[in-house]
Amino acid sequence: MTMTTDKTILLPQLFTDFPFPFPSNLPNVQITDIAIDNRAVKPGDLFVAMRGRDADGHNYIQKAIDNGAAAVVGDRELSGFSVPYIQLENARHSLTWFAAAFHNFPARKLTVIGVTGTDGKTTTSNLLYKILIAAGIKAGMISTVNAVIGDEVLDTGFHVTTPDAHDVQRYLAKMVDAGLTHVVLETTSHGWSQHRIDACEFDIAVVTNITHEHMDEHGGYENYRAAKARLFSSLEWTREKPHLQGAVSGNPRLGVINFDDKKSFDFLNDFIKTNKINYGLWEGADVRAVDVEYSPSGIQFTAVSNDFRVATSSKLVGAYNVSNCLAALTAAVYGLGIDPQVAAQGIASLENIPGRMERIDMGQNFTAIVDFAHTPNALKVTLEAARTMTDGRVIVVFGSAGLRDKEKRRMMAETSAELADLTVLTAEDPRIESLDGILEEMAAGMRRRPEHAEGSMGGREGENFWRVPDRGEAIKFALRLAREGDIVLSCGKGHEQSMCFGKTEYLWDDRTAMRAALADFLGVDGPAMPYLPSQDKTEEEWLKG
Repeated sequence: MTMTTDKTILLPQLFTDFPFPFPSNLPNVQITDIAIDNRAVKPGDLFVAMRGRDADGHNYIQKAIDNGAAAVVGDRELSGFSVPYIQLENARHSLTWFAAAFHNFPARKLTVIGVTGTDGKTTTSNLLYKILIAAGIKAGMISTVNAVIGDEVLDTGFHVTTPDAHDVQRYLAKMVDAGLTHVVLETTSHGWSQHRIDACEFDIAVVTNITHEHMDEHGGYENYRAAKARLFSSLEWTREKPHLQGAVSGNPRLGVINFDDKKSFDFLNDFIKTNKINYGLWEGADVRAVDVEYSPSGIQFTAVSNDFRVATSSKLVGAYNVSNCLAALTAAVYGLGIDPQVAAQGIASLENIPGRMERIDMGQNFTAIVDFAHTPNALKVTLEAARTMTDGRVIVVFGSAGLRDKEKRRMMAETSAELADLTVLTAEDPRIESLDGILEEMAAGMRRRPEHAEGSMGGREGENFWRVPDRGEAIKFALRLAREGDIVLSCGKGHEQSMCFGKTEYLWDDRTAMRAALADFLGVDGPAMPYLPSQDKTEEEWLKG
């Protein structure tokens, strides 16, 4: 991707407040844009060559120059190019600072609230955004689903992660230009480990939880937790913002942490060097929920602290969303000085979030839901939430991604064996791995259910769990199992708009697939089932492309 702008800046100006060593004799080359994909380079661009998982941008420098690159930054020792080449220690880490300087450091003109965690980031970000709007604050939001800038909503990609550094800074600059004063920025562990958001000048940091995910990327829980923790250490880097108005004038540097998530809480409580406050459902939390009531239509509770007591309701469901509501309310009240009653109004105003416990109703006599749950903890809390919504059976369809953390395949299967009545194992971005092999690992997890587990018949293939490789057929199969009053959940894809087989991204939306399956089940008009190669190709064929 590339930034589209009419701006021109001299190359040395991109090194304003640059935190890493760089050459002193930078040429005064005019830069009109920044690009990280050689195919998107336009005349006058700075091309930043970065090393990735599957490709090395340094191999495409000449193609970038052929397309008009005015200068190139990389971290390999290279020479002989017709334009200036600047070698730095790490091009990827440098990109965020170039992008911030190019846009005159927009985060310094905004109050920036960062949200991280394994599960619940997008929900908590949306709740915070709604609270800010309810308080009359001119706010924007950047999430893994979209960027919201006034009336403009921009898609941030097919698969979820923090947008690239130059895109984040472009969004922030657009917010400043639109007269916004606050932004809620959802941040991922990938975004932090790859330094995409280091120049975002965070004022408030919020964590939902830190559970098992991305072990393949980070090499273990401690490294994963450390990547998330960079949001909180970044509070110490943020410059004072005395020009900003309101309770956040200057820099509150507030960390908001989950008291109930003990594995992350104990670490972060010691780690955070700025002001901090916690929230939770357990006794002892600074801000906690009491008198909690669950129903199929939402949640109700009273948020309590030493300073306030406020009745709160939400159309979201499940205990985990009580926690997300508390996180947003705590950050708003103690970080931004928003009245608790106004915060509660903002929470109540959120109707739903795309792909998060999203109901699909085409007149069937059972409940059909699409949810993004793709981690062991997310699947656990989603299934627990489903139990609060029905006296019928819980039927779940899910898979586990190829080329990603393999351990969670077993963990998610064990969770489903314990908490769901019926399970259908299927595809979820198998990539170049064998889908049959992934399903076998998951089936083994179903059979290896912990002996202490209660609430299901156990893992017996053909009786309470099945393997249906094609995801569309798996959803259809689950619907045929359903009886009146049951809940059918399709988990793992949520709002995402594609699924990867081999090295190809196929257009796929679980919500469209659920509507297509329901239309077929009910014999009514509906959308066509999206195409996946598992419909008509053998695994060997789609692996070959």
